[in-house]
Amino acid sequence: MVNRKVSLFERWRAARIFAVLLLGVGVTATTNLGMQAHADDCAAVDVVVARGTHEPGFLGATIGDPLYDTLQQALPVSAGAYRVNYPADLLDAASLSRGTQDMTNHVIQQSEACPDQRFILVGYSQGAAVVHGVLGTGIVTALPGIYPLPGELQWKVSSVLLFGDPIRLIGWGVPGQFGWRTANYCAGGDPVCGGGIDPTQHSNYGWAMWPAAWFAASQV
Repeated sequence: MVNRKVSLFERWRAARIFAVLLLGVGVTATTNLGMQAHADDCAAVDVVVARGTHEPGFLGATIGDPLYDTLQQALPVSAGAYRVNYPADLLDAASLSRGTQDMTNHVIQQSEACPDQRFILVGYSQGAAVVHGVLGTGIVTALPGIYPLPGELQWKVSSVLLFGDPIRLIGWGVPGQFGWRTANYCAGGDPVCGGGIDPTQHSNYGWAMWPAAWFAASQV
């Protein structure tokens, strides 16, 4: 009976998060999930990006691609990038779980291959929920199959950049140890992160590229 109650509670939380995420469904795109990293494998900083729902582009046309271009100009050290391999599909019940697994496994593997490498974790819309799961945000880790980052690797995260974050809308932030390393951007009127009424604002984040890049550069 206890297990049934826990299961129903987890399903309710999952339904609530996905209901919010549905507001952020973008255009359908064809992407190559086999593409993994680009730039130097052992660059000083690895920019790990979880894109938004059906977001086109390699790292994500709305956030990841323009942000990485800006970061390369702002960072005082070399940078590489990794595209989190997950469905980014709200119709796939395992989407968030697979995203957290891939992001966490990537950080673990890179930490073994490149011990001095630091990480900038980036998430947009559904991808922001993935980052929350990796960081250990309670409302997300309560869901089945979430893979948080091991505690001994948390110090390697130099900064966290979130855009159009649905977890922000329901009143949750990143765990305290990541608070000072996190910048969370929500466009005015964005219904996904701020409860606004203008869906077009969910893709209006060009203004945040340089503030986010300078924030990340200050944390390296």
